[in-house]
Amino acid sequence: MKKYIVISLMSFLVGALLAGLLFVYLPEKNAQISYLEESSPFSITPTVYASSAAQIKPDLDFVNIAESVGPAVFKIEAERVEKRRVRGFGDDFRSDPFEDFWERFFGRPREREREYRSRAQGTGFCIDRKGYIITNNHIVENAISVLVFTIDGEDYSGEVIGTDPNTDLALIKVEGKNLPYVELGDSARLRVGEWVLAIGNPFGMEHTVTAGIVSAKGRQLGVGMNVPEYQDFIQTDAAINRGNSGGPLVNMKGEVVGITSNILSPSGGNIGIGFAIPSNLAKKVVKQLREKGRVVRGYLGVGIQPVTDDVKKSLNLSSKKGALVASVEPGFPAEKAGLERYDVIIEVNGQPIEDGNDLRFKIADIEPGTKVNIKVIRDGKEKSFTVRITEKSPVEEMEPETPSGKDIGISVTAMTPRLAQRYGYRTREGLLITKVQQYSEAERRGLRAGDIILEVNRKEVASVRDFENIVKKKESGDAIILLVRRESNGEFQDTLITLRIP
Repeated sequence: MKKYIVISLMSFLVGALLAGLLFVYLPEKNAQISYLEESSPFSITPTVYASSAAQIKPDLDFVNIAESVGPAVFKIEAERVEKRRVRGFGDDFRSDPFEDFWERFFGRPREREREYRSRAQGTGFCIDRKGYIITNNHIVENAISVLVFTIDGEDYSGEVIGTDPNTDLALIKVEGKNLPYVELGDSARLRVGEWVLAIGNPFGMEHTVTAGIVSAKGRQLGVGMNVPEYQDFIQTDAAINRGNSGGPLVNMKGEVVGITSNILSPSGGNIGIGFAIPSNLAKKVVKQLREKGRVVRGYLGVGIQPVTDDVKKSLNLSSKKGALVASVEPGFPAEKAGLERYDVIIEVNGQPIEDGNDLRFKIADIEPGTKVNIKVIRDGKEKSFTVRITEKSPVEEMEPETPSGKDIGISVTAMTPRLAQRYGYRTREGLLITKVQQYSEAERRGLRAGDIILEVNRKEVASVRDFENIVKKKESGDAIILLVRRESNGEFQDTLITLRIP
C-alpha cells in the first residue's frame, strides 16, 4: 500500500514541476494587456498580415518625438499691406469738406486708394543649422515683414528666400546660432493607417501637438481659387486648425514626412480631414528655392482631363489610364509637335502615365529645353511625338484686375488659356470675375469670384475694355444682362443674370 502512495506522490510532484516549467517559459500566456497596443477580440495570424508583429504594433512614443521635434518648430507672423480703392469716407470716418462737393457735381463719391494692413499667423520648422525654415506660401506671400518666434521665446526677423504658389510652399531664413532643426524624411514610404503627429500653433496656441493616422495618400482637392496647382496631399485625421499651416507632420521615427497646408471644414475648424504636402515634393521645391529663389518647371502646353468611363467608351480605349488632351495652346510645345485635342497621353519617355496629375508632375520635373518622347492614343492607334519642353511661366500672364466700369460691384480680368488651365477651367474665353464687393448689386444677384462672363447684352466680351465700353453707355437705373458660366469639377452651367446700374 505504501508503495502505491509513494508512486502517487511522485507522479503529483512531477506533474506540478512540468506545469511550473510551462508557466515560466510561455510568458505570453500570462502577459498583461497593454492599453497602448490596442487589443482585439479577433485572432491575428501571420497568413493575414505580411508585416511582423513589431510593425503592426509600433512603439507609440509620442512624448520623445514631441520633445525632439518640437524645439525646431517655430511660430511665423507675417505683415502685409494691401492697397484698395474706396469711395467716400471709407472706414476712417474723418470729415472731408470737399467730399460733398465732389459727390454733388460728379454724381458719385470720389475714389481714393487706401492701404490696409493685415497679419497672417502660421507655423514653420527649421531644416538645417544655417537657419532655413519651411512654411506655407499663403502665410508669407506679399509680406513686408516676417517674424519668427522660437519655443524659448526668442524672436528673429525672417528673410523670404523664395515662394512657390503652385505647391503652397515657401522658404525663409533667419540669422540665429545653434538653432534646433529637423530633416525631411521619405514620404514615399508612408503607409495609410500609420500614426503621425502634427505640431503647430492652431489659433495662436503655440506648440500644440496632435496625433492621428494617415487617412489617405495622393489626394487631389480639385480646382479653385485657394488650392495649389500641384496636388499630391497626404490626408490625416490628426487635428489641424488655422495656424497649423506650415507645420511638420511627423512619423513615429521622428521624421518629417509632410507639411500641413489645408483643412476640409464647413466651419473653419478641425473635423478630422486635414492635408499635408509630402516631404518628397517639398525637397524638390526647397532645393530650387534655395539655389534660384524660384521653381523652374517644364511645360507642355495642353489642357488635360481625366479618362472617365464615358471617355473610354467614346474613344474606344482599352484602359482608363492616361491623360485626355482637352485643349492645345497655340505656340507651345504640344502644338508645335503635332498633339491634338482628343489625344490620350499614355507615356512620357517610356514612363507610363496614370492620370492627368501624374502627367503634370512628370512634365514639371523635366528641364526646360529637353526633348522628350510622348506616346499617345489617337483614333485607337498609338502615335509617338518628339516634344521640346519649355519653361512654365513663373508669373501668370493676365490683365490686372480692373473694376468693371460703373460700380456694379465686380472686378474682372480677361480669361486666357493659361489662366484657365491654372484653375482647371474648360472655358478659355470671356472675363473671369476676381472679386465681388460685399453688399453690392452683383452680390445680391448671386455673382461670385470664379464666375466667367461670356456675354454682356448679347455681345461677346473678350477683354475688360469690351466690358467697359458696353457698361459706360448705360445710365443709372438701366439694366444689363450677363451670360455667366459657373464651372465645377469639369462641368459648367450657363445662367442669365440681370443687373441694374447704380
